Amino acid sequence: MRPPPAKAPAGLFLPLEHTTAAPLYRQLYTGVREAILAGRLAPGSGLPSSRALAEELGVSRNTVILAFDQLVAEGYVEGAPRSGTRVAAVLARPTVVQRSPRPGPGPSARGRAIAATPMAALSRGATPAIPFRPGVPALDRFPIALWSRLTARRWRRHPALEYGDPGGYAPLREAIADYVRVARGARCLSGQVIVTGGSQQGVDLAARVLLDPGDAVWMEDPGYTGARTALLAAGARLVPVPVDSDGLAVDRAERLAPDARMAYVSPSHQFPLGVTMSAGRRLALLRWAARADAWVLEDDYDSEFRYDARPLASLQGMDEEGRVIYVGTFSKTLFPALRLGYLIVPPRLVDAFRAARAVSDRHSPTMDQAVLADFLAGGHFARHVRRMRRLYSERQEVLVDAAHRRLGARLHVVPSAAGMHLVGWLEHGRDDAEVSARAAEFGVEAAPLSRYALVPPERGGLLLGWAGYPPEAIREGVERLGAALE
Repeated sequence: MRPPPAKAPAGLFLPLEHTTAAPLYRQLYTGVREAILAGRLAPGSGLPSSRALAEELGVSRNTVILAFDQLVAEGYVEGAPRSGTRVAAVLARPTVVQRSPRPGPGPSARGRAIAATPMAALSRGATPAIPFRPGVPALDRFPIALWSRLTARRWRRHPALEYGDPGGYAPLREAIADYVRVARGARCLSGQVIVTGGSQQGVDLAARVLLDPGDAVWMEDPGYTGARTALLAAGARLVPVPVDSDGLAVDRAERLAPDARMAYVSPSHQFPLGVTMSAGRRLALLRWAARADAWVLEDDYDSEFRYDARPLASLQGMDEEGRVIYVGTFSKTLFPALRLGYLIVPPRLVDAFRAARAVSDRHSPTMDQAVLADFLAGGHFARHVRRMRRLYSERQEVLVDAAHRRLGARLHVVPSAAGMHLVGWLEHGRDDAEVSARAAEFGVEAAPLSRYALVPPERGGLLLGWAGYPPEAIREGVERLGAALE
């Protein structure tokens, strides 16, 4: 039996604006849709014919037909021969659009843990770097003209526009393998290199490939908050392990969690304390990993910058059993916006990491990888690092001298043999978070040491990055910090 003809509702108010950029059919579609969702048009109620509605609204019949066709396609209305167009019966309980909808469900427990970490501040957007933000390279000395020429040459001669290899651009992987074998004493072939979107993605991939939710991970304490967040995101159970002058206390870690699945370390230049893991601790860590069938995640974020001797060999180069996952980055050596880093993984894990990289975001931009490969192969990277090593040593001297003159005993600043930041130690009993907030009021960014600790440190300190700031900015920053400390 054919349904009775649809009865058109009286007073269907659909104002159309002829002066806006929105097409009239789209305005008509939106008006009818909102009337249905708000309950003003009940299920089964009829709509005027396309001819009648076109005359009423002063538009062409094609405009009305286009709007009705879209409404039919999305299931809001239905039409049948000789019975007209009516609101779909399946909308028997219309969804009412509220002006102030009730909040939906919040994040999971894991999501809340991630949102509570210091890394959450990055989600609010970048801010200009001011003294003494750590991890900022000397962008004022980056060879932009050279990089631009390499980029232009790539676009002219060899533009890479297809999908790329999840493991990374092959010439870049070759160049990275050559570099780390010579400069870092690593043991690897190019096939073991996985190009990532910076070291942060490298840690995230390692956590997702190697850990199951609930697995225990030794975490340097204090330690890098980015690694902490990535490990938490993978569902890891973090075990804070104290760091002394020899690095992560392996014997203490074994007592705390002998069955841990992974240890996260930055042995060449521990972040944030700046100490170097001793040879004895390195061997003890590798022996534990072999006994426990565990992994060691080595974060080698800024080891190129050592000022009293040649950079130290990597922990990965000592690994005889393929237990170490090596994480490297170009954010500190070149510029952060490049967002290119790399992993060196044991051969038996290559396929798993390549698959995880493909799932994550398929691959890093191929043209950026190609330009970086040219930069490495042409010797420009090695020359840039040598220049920055000299420059950073000079800038550290400026910071230490200014701090000794202006800050005195209020902030004990000791030179560092490596890296791009140092720790200024506050007087015992002084709250570093409070001092950091006070410094911010004076236009100085000096992160509190407690921000990087899972267990509150016995003594407060401030992280002072110097690499990215010219001498005059460093001296001005010290002056402002002195005013804040007073």
